[in-house]
Amino acid sequence: MRDGGDTTFFVVLKDRADLSGAKKQKTHAKKAEAAYRELRSHAESSQKSLNAFLDKKKAGHQGYWIANAVKVTGGQDLVNELAERPDVASVVERRSFKLDDIETSDKQVTASRAAALGTDSSADGTDAPAWGVADIKADQVWDQYQDRGEGIVIANVDSGVQYDHPDLAANYRGNNGDGTFSNDYNFYDATGTCATTAPCDNNGHGTHTMGTMVAKNGLGVAPNAKWIAAKGCTTDLCYDDELLDAGQWILAPTDHNGQNPRPDLAPNIVNNSWGGDDGTFYTDILNAWNSAGIFEAFAAGNDGNGVTCSTTHPPGSQAESYGVGAYDVNGRIGSFSGFGPSPIDGGAKPNITAPGVQIPSTWPGNSYNTINGTSMATPHVAGAVALLWSAAPSLIGDIQGTRKLLDEGARDVDDTHCGGTAEMNYVWGEGKLDILASVEKAPHTAAVVSGKATDKATGAALPNITVQSTDAAGAVRTVTTGTDGTYRLPLAAGTYSFAYSGYGYANRAVTGVTLAESQAYTRDIALTAVPSHQVSGIVRDVTGKPLPGASVELTGTPLPAVTTDANGRYTFKKVAEGSYGLAVKPAAPVLCNGVYTGTAAVGAADLTKNVQVPNRTDNSGNVCAPAAYSWIAGSKKVALTGDEDSAKISLPFSVKHYGVSYSTASVTTDGLINFLSSRVGDYNNTALPAAGVNGVKGIVAPLWDDLTLDKKSSVQTATTGTRGSRKFAIVWNNAAYANGTSGRATFEAVFDEATGGVTLQYQSVADRGAGATVGIADQSGSDALQYSFNQAVIANGTALGFTQGAK
Repeated sequence: MRDGGDTTFFVVLKDRADLSGAKKQKTHAKKAEAAYRELRSHAESSQKSLNAFLDKKKAGHQGYWIANAVKVTGGQDLVNELAERPDVASVVERRSFKLDDIETSDKQVTASRAAALGTDSSADGTDAPAWGVADIKADQVWDQYQDRGEGIVIANVDSGVQYDHPDLAANYRGNNGDGTFSNDYNFYDATGTCATTAPCDNNGHGTHTMGTMVAKNGLGVAPNAKWIAAKGCTTDLCYDDELLDAGQWILAPTDHNGQNPRPDLAPNIVNNSWGGDDGTFYTDILNAWNSAGIFEAFAAGNDGNGVTCSTTHPPGSQAESYGVGAYDVNGRIGSFSGFGPSPIDGGAKPNITAPGVQIPSTWPGNSYNTINGTSMATPHVAGAVALLWSAAPSLIGDIQGTRKLLDEGARDVDDTHCGGTAEMNYVWGEGKLDILASVEKAPHTAAVVSGKATDKATGAALPNITVQSTDAAGAVRTVTTGTDGTYRLPLAAGTYSFAYSGYGYANRAVTGVTLAESQAYTRDIALTAVPSHQVSGIVRDVTGKPLPGASVELTGTPLPAVTTDANGRYTFKKVAEGSYGLAVKPAAPVLCNGVYTGTAAVGAADLTKNVQVPNRTDNSGNVCAPAAYSWIAGSKKVALTGDEDSAKISLPFSVKHYGVSYSTASVTTDGLINFLSSRVGDYNNTALPAAGVNGVKGIVAPLWDDLTLDKKSSVQTATTGTRGSRKFAIVWNNAAYANGTSGRATFEAVFDEATGGVTLQYQSVADRGAGATVGIADQSGSDALQYSFNQAVIANGTALGFTQGAK
């Protein structure tokens, strides 16, 4: 803040949630649900006073429940005031973590899996494993225990994943098994980088780490585990706020909009191959994950030189984490591997070491890459835990018990030059990961359920049938049948129900199955094919008019999406009987038309399913809708002319914007109303939301464009109505386009005292908004409701309304 400007930082509160209740829950889902409820409610109550203070200061802010921290944008004076508050533990600058150069340099990208593995054989997941997979003896676990991670869900917080990579697609939890994918609750892009809701990876790092955990054909440690992912790194940089968003999603996965959290869908394990700051900001995240029974593995870091001690970095160096160092194929410690003791607290780090030099794995573009780093070692540990928990399901969610078995199974390496003992030192930790030894030490009490799914009429094997088990406590585990129709699922002793489902077949259920310890239970299942019928209907927009060009999907079927015709009609000619998700996505420009999600139950006859899409909303509940046009002429001139300038005006009544009340606002020549800063948005408009230090925040954008006010132009205000039901208009008259576009624009924003809403009205806009941003954005830059961005969609004599949300 040396220049006296604003910056973004985090206010960490002293008060902490009590997660002891979550730890006492009996199932993974109940642990995650209890942790989420406690963290969310505690943050809401403890942040209330701070939020009120920030609102009074007109400072943009966004709260996080997983760390009880609030992201704030403000200046040095605000920082000083916050630091003096009795409820504040610390004020922390917004930081970024870099994926280390050693991990992404010297790429050895190839389209050949055999070349990456260094073998000419065609591995099928059970032979010719990568050297690291073999060194930790994962392949021996496959052979001796018939265990490849079945029923376990692994996640990573990384740069994303190529979800349809040939060696990863089958394991993606969002794979419906019929050629379609459901990304809600299975992938989240905290960075806003991916072009669609589908997982993406614009770096490669995340695809590589995921491959080491679960890839098929010899590359992954647990090739039958399922995976989900949170993109918390833009490319090679991972910012605090995006990592916090990703961390929250891991504990309570949401849809792609970050809404409707489902902690019951949290993963069992999360890999974190990033780090690097000497702070302890992530202690709360680690505690939250651990209380929910989510095993986390963190890279120890690549800041070592093979000699110097205390080179490991957070979060992998924190006492709460399980930190992982790296070694090579010859059993030598990686020259870059971070050593202990921990620079944070002097504790014993790393916890364990795993293969991390010349590690072949999956890479974007359906290719493979061989790279180095503790980032490559860490997913070996995460995958190993999947093997351990699949083989011994009584350990699922037992973080300390699992760490103990990993530690006891590790092969000791004597190197005490940084401290410790031969059994546990600050170079190797507990030693080299040996998952076979850990599995052998685990309780072998699991019953094994196996069987084959077939077509009842033909006897043909049925692949991709979902097999779901539920125990008496409600714990759910899921596997899918292989290409030969077989499945295998280890389960703790108890009473279970089993559900079998797949597209084109009637669901089957088996209840009251009691399994004894170490029992081998076979349950083959024959499924009956069901008839197909036509599904059709008309899609209408928010005004009730037919909506052409919308994409209509029947999720849970292999059918490709269809597009509505000029009359809004869609048709699926043959859909098997069953219940499916129905999703309607308007085509660009979407305007105020939201995405519809519902169900379609196909019974014994053709189904007509008409749909009206909902109004679009933002995360704060503000709603966009077409409005009745009722122009209010300006009556009082604002002293504002020229190009790239602003003027401050007083508001005749208190105006609320994203829950904060304002008595003044700044109006710019470029068609913006700013509640936080006098000058933003000069020269170039951007899409909303626009986060970051230079992002446009706390604004209403009736027509944000590069406009200029010449002698023919003016800005005026007008107030109509009586107290309690007044309307206040800010009017731009005959604004010219600075880029020379012919014609002019006359438009206004009207604030309604009674409803708290704002209506944008357009008398005449020459280019119809082709170079403008229209919408609203919150004070933190993280939430917005954008109507259009550089789209010619504004008709003369029309109006657009934004209704205040619950915030």
